[in-house]
Amino acid sequence: MPGPDDPAARDDLTLLVAAAEAAGAIARRHFRTGVASWDKGGGQGPVSAADLEIDAMLRARLRDARPAYGWLSEETPDDPARLGAAALFVVDPIDGTRAFLEGQDSFAHALAVVRGGRAVAGVVHLPMKGLTYTATAGGGAWLNGRPIAAAPGGGAGSPRVLVSKAQLAPELWPGGVPALIRHFRPSLAWRLCLVAEGAFDGMVALRETWHWDIAAASLIAAEAGARVTDRTGAALAFNTPRPTSPGVVAGSPALHASLAARLAPAA
Repeated sequence: MPGPDDPAARDDLTLLVAAAEAAGAIARRHFRTGVASWDKGGGQGPVSAADLEIDAMLRARLRDARPAYGWLSEETPDDPARLGAAALFVVDPIDGTRAFLEGQDSFAHALAVVRGGRAVAGVVHLPMKGLTYTATAGGGAWLNGRPIAAAPGGGAGSPRVLVSKAQLAPELWPGGVPALIRHFRPSLAWRLCLVAEGAFDGMVALRETWHWDIAAASLIAAEAGARVTDRTGAALAFNTPRPTSPGVVAGSPALHASLAARLAPAA
């Protein structure tokens, strides 16, 4: 578990892990049962009764424990009051709802605490795979209680990068589409965690990215030694009025620099 960093962040992480495990218990109960679902419209994708049940449980459990903290969740209407909170819960009840509804076991629960615009504690829990990734700022990254580290990069051969096929369209890469071996996983949070544990060399998401998808996992990847930024190379900042980032790019410093150079507009 995390080392001697911020005691408040470690206490928050303990709370987040227990809540993520409770979310997993709800998800397991609904998994492959034909749970009710519908499309949210506006290109937002599907939501299910399981998402909403988990969201309600997390909101009650976490805010009862930390009533002064703000709240941001994919499945709760946004309240601008969160902008004035010194600390904020950022939650995705089910990251990968479509995969969950299709009976795939690669969905996750992603929970973070944000202070001063940066994530300080985070957990990504995949209940059907028995995987729990955790981190606190300055405390390293962990998988099921064991320390993890991102791949160092710079080796021979093409890097293995998690990215959708559509995001390798030539018009998105002014400097040329990078030579890489493409892979994909439905959960954006899990993609970042797979980079954190060194299973893949990097990940790229170029579209506008919601903070609940990346707050916890970006901390985990960064604490594991990966460089993590938005698609422009800027540091990720959370608890902004519109809770999105212009994509996310993660990998070893060398790989990240290579990808960023290809994404940059031509001089």
